[in-house]
Amino acid sequence: MMKLLRIAPFLLLVFTTLEARPKFLESKCKTGPLDIVFVIDSSRSVRPFEFETMRRFMIDIIHNLDIGPNATRVGVIQYSSQVQNVFSLKSFFTRAEMEKAINNIVPLAQGTMTGLAIQYVMNVAFTTQEGARPLHKKIPRVAVIVTDGRPQDRVTEVSAQARAAGIEIYAVGVQRADMNSLRAMASPALEEHVFLVESFDLIQQFGKQFQDKLCGVDMCTEMDHGCQHTCVSVPGSFYCQCKTGFKLNADGKTCSIIDACADGRHGCEHQCVSSHGSYTCRCRTGYQLNQDKKTCSMINFCSYGNHSCQHECVNILNGHYCRCHDGYTLQADGKSCQASDLCNSIEHGCEFKCVSTSGSYHCVCPEGQQLHADKKTCNKCKAGHIDLVLVIDGSKSVRPQNFELVKQFVNQIVDFLDVSPHGTRVGLVQYSSRVRTEFPLNKFTTAADLKKAVQRVQYMEKGTMTGLALKHMLEHSFTEAEGARPLSQNVPRIGLVFTDGRSQDDISEWARRAKESGIVMFAVGVGKAVEEELREIASEPVDKHFSYSADFNTMTNIVENLKINICPEEGKGETEFRNPCECEALVQFQTNTLAILEDLTDKIGQMTARLNQLENQIASKK
Repeated sequence: MMKLLRIAPFLLLVFTTLEARPKFLESKCKTGPLDIVFVIDSSRSVRPFEFETMRRFMIDIIHNLDIGPNATRVGVIQYSSQVQNVFSLKSFFTRAEMEKAINNIVPLAQGTMTGLAIQYVMNVAFTTQEGARPLHKKIPRVAVIVTDGRPQDRVTEVSAQARAAGIEIYAVGVQRADMNSLRAMASPALEEHVFLVESFDLIQQFGKQFQDKLCGVDMCTEMDHGCQHTCVSVPGSFYCQCKTGFKLNADGKTCSIIDACADGRHGCEHQCVSSHGSYTCRCRTGYQLNQDKKTCSMINFCSYGNHSCQHECVNILNGHYCRCHDGYTLQADGKSCQASDLCNSIEHGCEFKCVSTSGSYHCVCPEGQQLHADKKTCNKCKAGHIDLVLVIDGSKSVRPQNFELVKQFVNQIVDFLDVSPHGTRVGLVQYSSRVRTEFPLNKFTTAADLKKAVQRVQYMEKGTMTGLALKHMLEHSFTEAEGARPLSQNVPRIGLVFTDGRSQDDISEWARRAKESGIVMFAVGVGKAVEEELREIASEPVDKHFSYSADFNTMTNIVENLKINICPEEGKGETEFRNPCECEALVQFQTNTLAILEDLTDKIGQMTARLNQLENQIASKK
């Protein structure tokens, strides 16, 4: 009974004739949406007045359908020895347009290639490109074939393929049509899909018996459909449909929310939040959503203007911190700054170190170097024709403010080097979970440019892969392609590794291979750095190639030790020794001695003042 109900609406439409036409026009049948294609035989055996009957036949059917883009769509093709598309399912959505196109059909008047026409219906007419609704929408696809003769090609196989593709075929034969061919084309049950009439004038007699079934059954209201959201009635059947933002489950009745984030095509940089078939992007804490509503950028807390920093505000993830200008010290409130001493409050110009005295200052040089006549600069590591690669830890444990101190540490090392193309060359590598060459040995030829580049280095964060960094240094940083001078030139190769924690990978192999290749390795550790690992990295003798500082604020104290050991002239005994009796040497000795005595006098004065203050406090309590 269900199968009969399903096909009956079509048959009603097919066989409604001119006699019944006025009655049908009084009220349109309220059926569900259909995709219908009429396949009309216009071979030479169909006489002109018979073709006119088929023309009126199609127009009458269209007048009794609910036509529209979301209702029933109609297409028409005619065939003889070839196939011609009169109009497709997407061409017209009004009865007037369709009727005009049908009245303009010019019969082809050739052979009868019915199989070719069915092939066209399957491959072209019922494609989404030509206006057919997608199969998942369950809109019935109906082909009505009207012919008056025997096909001149094979129809059995192609008809089976069309039926398997979901096309329901009705075969209507008139006069000389071959019944076996009609049965081969039609869908089962054959008694409901095959019709043979004696003449074109009798077509109208076959529509009346299906009229009540077409217009009188709404399956959504006549039975318990079980649809969770919406029931959609189609001729003789129904299907369930979900609301926007939901999808139909495998049972064909219930609905579940569409997870718009699940397919991974949302483009959200951080997090995708699904909501009723759509989605929104959300950023992690400390970040804000950009105007594209997909990418995120770190919130600049300094830009709010309420940080109260006296000098500089430095933005970091989820907050900020205050930083003072050179020569000033951050106070306990974390916001205000105070000049620490004269050296830190003026542009003293000392190349190495400024020593404050009472109301004044003077410049001093590292041990082994002498102050030039300008009383500010020091003689450099002149014999220091070295290739130096600094490998600095940029892991998460370092933290942004300490990373700034690491960069200052690097630049203090640069200060005592004679950076030039033929003198010392310096490269910088940063590592965390990965390794990045900040600049190779052949990038900069002056200390000023090199120090500016260090200040521009961006903090990486994440893990501590020290072994991977050593491998990168050996295989890339000390290659001639990146500026290392050939081994034949005997230019010392020095690697300095800075880290604040335990490595997350093995360092043994690459530390050994680096030293075996002739690289002199220095290891500098801060905070939670592991002494065992530092010693394994350092070259022999380990005590001269390994340094440690308890925290970042005091690590600059080890620069002098590094200078003595890195510079070949200090480390290898090539320092120029002067005769103590020479006048210039005596003057220099006197200058250095006076500076030291001045410094000691100043400190004794400060201690004396402090003792007097304590004595006064004790006396006042008595």
